[in-house]
Amino acid sequence: MGTFLFDSIVFGPVKSRRLGVSLGINLLPTNQKICSFDCIYCECGWTDSMATLDYPTLSEVEQSLESKLVEMMKTGELPDVITFAGNGEPTLHPEFPSIIDSTITLRDKYCPSAKIAVLSNSTLIHDTHIFESLLKVDQNILKLDSVFPETIEILNQPLYKIEISSLIENLKRFSGRCTIQTLFVKGTFKGKAIDNTTDAEVDAWLKAIQEIKPKDVMIYTIARETPTDTLHKIPLSTLQGIARKVERLGIKTQVSG
Repeated sequence: MGTFLFDSIVFGPVKSRRLGVSLGINLLPTNQKICSFDCIYCECGWTDSMATLDYPTLSEVEQSLESKLVEMMKTGELPDVITFAGNGEPTLHPEFPSIIDSTITLRDKYCPSAKIAVLSNSTLIHDTHIFESLLKVDQNILKLDSVFPETIEILNQPLYKIEISSLIENLKRFSGRCTIQTLFVKGTFKGKAIDNTTDAEVDAWLKAIQEIKPKDVMIYTIARETPTDTLHKIPLSTLQGIARKVERLGIKTQVSG
C-alpha cells in the first residue's frame, strides 16, 4: 500500500483528528524516514536506515517556522497547535532541546494561545535532556501500543530492545503531565497474528495506564495507507468500549475511529 514522506520542515496547517488546526514541524530528512521504531502501520513507510547527515539545522527550523507564522498571522488564521511529527521520531534530532526552546519563543511572539505538541514513540524519554524538554511543551503525546514484549516486537518493531518495566517507570516520571497515545489494530504480519484489542492485551494496558496516571489518553486506529496490506481497522464501537474502561479510572479519553 502507498505511504508518504513530508517534503518540508514546516507543513500544513492541517485539520488533525486529535489536535484541531495543526501546524506541523518535521525535524527529520525529507527524503527518508528516521525512527527508532519501524511500526507496521506507519504512514511514512519502513525505516530503511538510521544513518543520516540531513537533519535540518536549528537555524533552518527557526526560519521556516517564523516565516510560516508571519504568513498565517497576516491571513488571521493562526494554528491551534504547533505539532512536532513528520518523517519519524522527532526527539532523535540532535538539537531537539534547543529547537523546543526556540519554538516556545516563536509561539509566544506570534500565536501565544497556540499549544505546542510533540508526537513521540517514548523511546528516548529516559534521556534527561529529552525528558526536560518534553516537560516544557503543552502536550507530550507519548506512544504505548502494548505492554506485551511480543506484541511490541511485531507491531512497533523497535530497533533495540524495549524494557516494558523501564518504559512504564519513565512514563510515570511525567507525574501526569503527558498524554498516552495508543493505536489499536488487528491483522497479520509475516505470518504472525496481531491484535492488541484482546481482553488480555487491554487489561494489561489498562493496568499500565493506571500506574502512569496520564493527563489523558488518545486511542485510535489506522486511517491512512500503511506499508503492509494485512492490517484492519478496529470498529469505532470497540474503541469506545476500551475508552469507557479508561474513563472508569478517572482519566479523560479521546477516541478517533
